[in-house]
Amino acid sequence: ALKDIFHFKNETVTMGSKINGNYKPEEDATVVKLLKDAGAIFTGKLNMHEYACGGTTNNEHYGACRNPWNMDKIPGGSSGGSAAAVSAHLTFGSLGTDTAGSIRIPSAACGTVGLKPTYGLVSKHGCFPLAWSLDHVGPIAKTVEDAAILLDAIVGFDPEDPNSVQSTERNYYDSLNPDIKGKIIGIEEEFYFNFVDQSIVDTVRSSIQKMEELGAKVEIIKMPHLKYAPFAEFTTFVSEAGVIHKKNIQTRPDDFGSDVKMLMKASHVISAGEYIEAQQIRQLIKEDFEKAFKQVDFMIAPTLPMTTPDIGAKFTMINGVERSVDEDIIRLTCPANLTGLPAISVPCGLVNDLPVGLQIIGKAFAEKEILNAAYALEQVVSFNQTPAGI
Repeated sequence: ALKDIFHFKNETVTMGSKINGNYKPEEDATVVKLLKDAGAIFTGKLNMHEYACGGTTNNEHYGACRNPWNMDKIPGGSSGGSAAAVSAHLTFGSLGTDTAGSIRIPSAACGTVGLKPTYGLVSKHGCFPLAWSLDHVGPIAKTVEDAAILLDAIVGFDPEDPNSVQSTERNYYDSLNPDIKGKIIGIEEEFYFNFVDQSIVDTVRSSIQKMEELGAKVEIIKMPHLKYAPFAEFTTFVSEAGVIHKKNIQTRPDDFGSDVKMLMKASHVISAGEYIEAQQIRQLIKEDFEKAFKQVDFMIAPTLPMTTPDIGAKFTMINGVERSVDEDIIRLTCPANLTGLPAISVPCGLVNDLPVGLQIIGKAFAEKEILNAAYALEQVVSFNQTPAGI
């Protein structure tokens, strides 16, 4: 079952919206074609944040999606239905889209594995866009093995996608190997471990220690421009989304949900200079990562800085300080979107009976590297994947 953003020929695809509530595309999305060719059986379409423009899946048109671990909690977003359905054993796997973290955020909240591949590795043709330069398509699954199987099915160059890239990498499932002896884990503390709930920090650091026991080494690195990532992410995605939805913002503003309407209107006040500044910051962050990957094999960080918020909550507490849910929920995931680097969220434990996600970020096209690291962690972290009552 897929997020309701992928085109299915002659079937209703809503994008979680009222405006496109009766839209029926004339062809399948490329990834839908590829999954059909691989023998996938589709059982339904899954709830999402409207137009993928949010991290909670509080959808004003179709109802809030709920977290199987606690029905009062959000499942994350924007691919909240995908992670919730996998977590609740309603589907063996799903695909999501990720513009600021929308595969990894719900995977962390729902205890699933979510992989955002390298930009351009998986075709976006037939997937309604949020922000062209930030959008990615990737798998959400129960295990690292399942995520690798799904990735094998959907990678490949697509001439219909102008951002699609040629890559000879294949056989992600066959290449899985939990041996990480000698691998160097990069830890960036000033951004990725700052303003993060202490219980999440402790859980992630415990998992890193387990990886050290498997023979990996840890190196502390400095990435001075990461602190500007939230500004660059917000400015880029809101500006690009504003162009995509320009006509409807002008002619049907009240048909957007209130939160998405506010973001779309914000696109009108971002200047060209601010957008250019955001792209300059992106380049500096890319250079930070390039420098870091000369020292380390991959990086590890929490996926979410907060424990899973309640449905409808605008604010959350992080170590006694009130923080905005909408702003903070994408804070640790957005750098991988700005850079286009592959990143995976894998469950690493529970806090308050809710899953915690650990994020592994790799070099461009190093999906095998981060899948193997996640696979190694999966072998040593005890995690009951079944929510209570399911």
